Amino acid sequence: MRKNKKGKPKYSKFEKLLYTLAIFLVSVSPLIIVFGKSTLSEVNYEVEKIKNEIKSQEKQNESLEMKINELASLENIQKVIEDEGLAYNNDNIKNID
Repeated sequence: MRKNKKGKPKYSKFEKLLYTLAIFLVSVSPLIIVFGKSTLSEVNYEVEKIKNEIKSQEKQNESLEMKINELASLENIQKVIEDEGLAYNNDNIKNID
């Protein structure tokens, strides 16, 4: 750093560039931090939303599995057979050797 005739320091181009870059980084870094936290918050919200959808779907799947088991029970099958007029007759069964 050299002093000119009036006593003010004269900065080289590299020093000016360095100071400008430093001021730019100091002024822009809070914006970058806020933007990053905003993006992170949005992603966390989406994750929670998807987790809730998964829980809801799992409950629905459990309910449907219970309904399948209920409909596939032996008592229910026998009831449907009787309602349709079918009967199990052991005498009509033939074994083929």
